[in-house]
Amino acid sequence: MPSMSTEGLSLTFSLREEIDDRMRALRVTLGEKTPSEYAFSNLYLFRQAHDYRYFPGPLPRITGKTYDGARHVLPLFDPRQASPAELAEVLRDQDFLFPVAEDTLASLDPSRLYWTDSPDDADYFYPAENFRTYRGDLLRKKYNLMQQLLASWRIDVKPLTEDTSVDAALVLETWMRDKKKLPGEADDSACSEALRLYRHFGMEGIVFYADERPAGFLIAQPFTPSVAVMRFAKGSDAYKGIYQYMFHHYCATRSQLQWINFEQDLGLANFRQTKRSYQPSSMLRKFRVRVRT
Repeated sequence: MPSMSTEGLSLTFSLREEIDDRMRALRVTLGEKTPSEYAFSNLYLFRQAHDYRYFPGPLPRITGKTYDGARHVLPLFDPRQASPAELAEVLRDQDFLFPVAEDTLASLDPSRLYWTDSPDDADYFYPAENFRTYRGDLLRKKYNLMQQLLASWRIDVKPLTEDTSVDAALVLETWMRDKKKLPGEADDSACSEALRLYRHFGMEGIVFYADERPAGFLIAQPFTPSVAVMRFAKGSDAYKGIYQYMFHHYCATRSQLQWINFEQDLGLANFRQTKRSYQPSSMLRKFRVRVRT
């Protein structure tokens, strides 16, 4: 292992196995309500945006900066098993623990700790059945868009491979143009890296074609036996209904899948409107835990 200063270790790919082992154990403990951040892939792909650093030891952790500029600690240990003094030491130069799942709070000492949460941070949680059937008045428009796509184009589906990743990269370029985004103004850098490294992260990728032209792709990550996190989904505006079909296909071809986590909306109005339109069954609240002074 490389030497570590008081500033921790840079988040390099060589740390993948060590950190993923710890996160896998936490996902087992937290179950279906595990925050979407709890995978090495998520940390690695956004390591620059959040300036993540790794601190091994008895209380292993990741430090970073939230999108609103606060310094936080992502614990790679169960906070319920740490004493208030240990948590205070972990947070000595940081603002709070984050993300902490709601089920964890009941075992924390409210006389020593306090917590808050924001709707901007909460993960959107959906029954996979929503996407399999698009049943009901609130989802009928999604079903109709999917049928419009299928009536207009012949849709083919291929797994993400070294060959099809070239087509997925073309879709990403098209998506950036459609959204009028310059490089670095969206998640294009992380998405490009995911297209290259998805196998190393245990992700599943699918590329979709309309009349043999690349139309969209998605990258999802099985999280628990019943939950998958939708990490990236990009489609060309030229193929109306492509998103609805991509989500439908992913869920319809995985009979054991019960839930889809669409991650947070970051307080962005367009993300919020789109994610709400798929009718989440709940929002997985993620808390910021601070030490009382």
